[in-house]
Amino acid sequence: MKSLLIRLTHGLSELDITEDEIEIVEDLFNKKYLTKKDKKYKFHSKYRAGTIELAQGSSAYLTVIGEQTHDLFIEDTMNAREGDLVIAQRLLGKRGKPSGKIIEILGRAESYSVGYIIEKDSRKSLVDLKTEHPSGVELTQEELNAYEVGEVFKINNQDGTIMESLGNINDPLVDEKIVLAQFNKHDEFDEEVLKIAKSFEEVNADYYPDRKDLRDLSFCTIDPVTAKDFDDAIYWDDKNTTLYVAIADVSEYVKPFGALDNEAIYRSFSIYLPHRSIPMLPRQLSETLCSLQPHIDRLSYVFEMKLDLASLEVVKSDVYEAIIHSDRRFNYEEVDAFLEGKLEAQNEKEKEIFAWLLKLRDVTDALKEERLKYGYDFRSTEVEMAIDEKGAIVSTHHAEETPSHALIEDCMLLANKAAAAMFDRGIFRIHESPSQSKLQKLYQELAGVGIFVEVKEGTKDTIEGIRDQAKIMGLEAEVDTLIIRSQMQAKYSPLNVGHFGLGFDAYTHFTSPIRRYSDLIVHRLLKAIKRGDTEEGSYVLRNIESLAVTISQKEREASTIEIDFMDRKYARWADERIGQVFKARISGTDPELKADLHDDIVGAKLLITSSENVPLFSDVKVKIDKVDIAKAKIYVSIVSEDV
Repeated sequence: MKSLLIRLTHGLSELDITEDEIEIVEDLFNKKYLTKKDKKYKFHSKYRAGTIELAQGSSAYLTVIGEQTHDLFIEDTMNAREGDLVIAQRLLGKRGKPSGKIIEILGRAESYSVGYIIEKDSRKSLVDLKTEHPSGVELTQEELNAYEVGEVFKINNQDGTIMESLGNINDPLVDEKIVLAQFNKHDEFDEEVLKIAKSFEEVNADYYPDRKDLRDLSFCTIDPVTAKDFDDAIYWDDKNTTLYVAIADVSEYVKPFGALDNEAIYRSFSIYLPHRSIPMLPRQLSETLCSLQPHIDRLSYVFEMKLDLASLEVVKSDVYEAIIHSDRRFNYEEVDAFLEGKLEAQNEKEKEIFAWLLKLRDVTDALKEERLKYGYDFRSTEVEMAIDEKGAIVSTHHAEETPSHALIEDCMLLANKAAAAMFDRGIFRIHESPSQSKLQKLYQELAGVGIFVEVKEGTKDTIEGIRDQAKIMGLEAEVDTLIIRSQMQAKYSPLNVGHFGLGFDAYTHFTSPIRRYSDLIVHRLLKAIKRGDTEEGSYVLRNIESLAVTISQKEREASTIEIDFMDRKYARWADERIGQVFKARISGTDPELKADLHDDIVGAKLLITSSENVPLFSDVKVKIDKVDIAKAKIYVSIVSEDV
């Protein structure tokens, strides 16, 4: 329902309404909530669709979906609950904050949730896993008694029914099912989708006479050691100072309409958990036919970019359909070992690749240095986790950018920039500059740790001055995290406003169509532009506003799943160590005292129950007091400071 309302907010062509949506759209139109012009349905200007938030008594705020606008103040909620999806009528002519009244309650904003059985005073109940509020499923005590305490269920919020049992909260293997169920994600593909994926044959170059044949170029891929979905391959022609970035040509296989494309839109992103991935596309495509595997012909969409090494500008670029034959699949560790002089070529082909990789590294190092004159290079606080077959943590460590990561990153950034330069309307990756109010809050937090901000003429100079002080204090990663929190979240948009973090005037995502639907849209758009196909281009752009909103939402869902899964693993690790003492660092003081675990295991988020007045970023020792497995919360108390 939410996806439909987003599309109706921006305008939905009747050609794009699914069979399941026709009755809903006609009902909304008959109630005059919608207008229809040029075969396109759109919300009437006096109506807004949104989600009820911050409900207090009979009043609440409506968070409008699908567009950037002020929340509406709702005086009478009409018995709508927090989290309900509603249609509201704007109240025009009233002074004060924008307001409205609820016209219709459509259902729950979140279609699915997870609940589990608890027992209090010898009575069982089914409660929401995160809040322990009633789940909304009506069950008699007799029905509840048939379930075990701790049994976990996936719930349909729209009709208040149990969809399936996921397992028991005491079983670590249920964690994956929980995080996927809350957004109705699943690993398995429908048989119809798999049938399409299996129908494609291996690449035969004779069938593609119009594609540019680049099989004589010594392309290679560089990816994590566990990767199977190789989106990108690179080749550097040093003589002609030309970089080739070859990307898996997913659009050759995943065409608009049909079951395969519908499933790709629904997923929009691959999800990466510590022990496995849940792909956007069936593995027959994502890990085989689309993946740029070594020693086999593959279809690719290639950006060929000639650089002026003096100015480091792309002076000429072209994008085209091609066939490549990757000669080597490297992992990052292998390339790092080579760059450090610890790995030698094993054959003539590797010798050739290593020769141009060495020269390319000089180019990408220079590109990065130039890029950072305008953008930022914030230190990553991403944690990599390993778990065993029983679902328990084995190890964690902070991910570090190495020379091989940096080399690939700047190659991909160059291709993404080149793609964004080819259209004025499409799917841009935007990152707006931070607001003055957020910057002021950042400055206040920094003052609390002894960093006094000199506000300079440009935001870039101000932030770099902050980072210089943080480096001297040994707080680079921590301060970078605060700076990132002060910024707007990057998202997808049909209109370009630039990318603050990268310092780019225009940017998009082109290089990962196996795992991001946004990139697949960009490929389709660029192909239409190259062919001069205005009909295809118009189709790609027809619902681009709502598609950008939906994909941004799907990105947040995938990120939430990945974070929640790790939080659940941390909680189970801590639950086995109640009463033990560990090193931590204060990560937040407002509104509550929080810390990050900084011991042999790193990255766990800790809630501090003791009332000490401890400065931000202080090193402390904490004792694990309590763990809430259902909510994945770890509660600790400080036992000493200045570890």
